[in-house]
Amino acid sequence: MDKLKKVLSGQDDGSPDGGGILERANQASTLAWGTRMKGFIICFVLGIVCSILGTCMLWIPGIGLAVFAVFYSVGNICALASTMFLIGPCRQLMTMCAKERALATAIMLVCLVLTLCAAFWWKNNGLALLFCVLQFLAFTWYGLSYIPFARDAVIKLFSMCV
Repeated sequence: MDKLKKVLSGQDDGSPDGGGILERANQASTLAWGTRMKGFIICFVLGIVCSILGTCMLWIPGIGLAVFAVFYSVGNICALASTMFLIGPCRQLMTMCAKERALATAIMLVCLVLTLCAAFWWKNNGLALLFCVLQFLAFTWYGLSYIPFARDAVIKLFSMCV
């Protein structure tokens, strides 16, 4: 932040004292921890509210499923984007593409797009609902990957039930 103040006030002499232009831009754009937490909470709560609102709209005759698909997908995007406030967008994308999460991430994003396609383009309510369920399962599996041994515990639980 000090570097940004120097540049904006004209006191910066342009000497590279800590890296190139990307390093300086990264230093200038960092958020304080309190701001990151506020952004995370606001975005996460907005995601939950959108998902709940979408579920309430599901029962509206005629347009209910399309509205549900949009609100549920926007809610998942907001919930996913909320973690970007905590660790940053670049690191978030790297962790999403890590080998233990890549498949769940791909399925989640594909199902998100297919949910919207089924609701608006194909106008197939059954497919939209199926893709919402698959989106939920993929998002859950993705979230479990951040908790040590959670996936193993879920697999063990389901293997005991069968």
